[in-house]
Amino acid sequence: MNMDQVRTAYTTAAELYIELFGTSKQVHADDLAFIGRHLASRPGTVLDLGCGPGHLTDYLRSLGVNATGIDLVPEFIAHAQAAHPSGSYQLGSFEDLAVAHHSIAGILAWGSLIHLPPKDLDGVLAEFRRAMAPAGTLVLGLFVGDEVAAFDHKVVTAYRWPVDEFSERLTRAGFTEVERLQRPSEGAQRPHAAIAAVAAEG
Repeated sequence: MNMDQVRTAYTTAAELYIELFGTSKQVHADDLAFIGRHLASRPGTVLDLGCGPGHLTDYLRSLGVNATGIDLVPEFIAHAQAAHPSGSYQLGSFEDLAVAHHSIAGILAWGSLIHLPPKDLDGVLAEFRRAMAPAGTLVLGLFVGDEVAAFDHKVVTAYRWPVDEFSERLTRAGFTEVERLQRPSEGAQRPHAAIAAVAAEG
């Protein structure tokens, strides 16, 4: 699995994905509160990586955040720009952020890393840390399981993680966890977790 495959899969499913998940009203209230709690007070630029239709970027902007949405899929960026014309959206990859060292106040990666092969996670987190200003905040959402394992996501292969193990990867990359939120499966929804972490000093 590589990001080109992920881009192709989401391009094919873009119209349906936008219909099902294209507004913040379709995001769990607890998740919105978690995101806002950790990113609304950040001075400076916040990147919404894997922003999809741009709904969470727009949510952050509604809270006064200087948020920019970045995604691999041109159809998502085009929709985000049309639906939220006052927002900032651009094509790009979280594997290689086109920003200066230590220049970003916050990063939202909400479900954005679920398709990333486990062997590639440390490199991506290192890139997040490179971009992050001192004490910058990272907020991410992931699927949870008893072990790191692939599963058949509706769009393309995804991975679930034990939350403690994912948190250890964050520590290794230079982040310190400050809060987590876990939710068990609800109907068709898989077990889910959110983690907020800050860039450690030094």
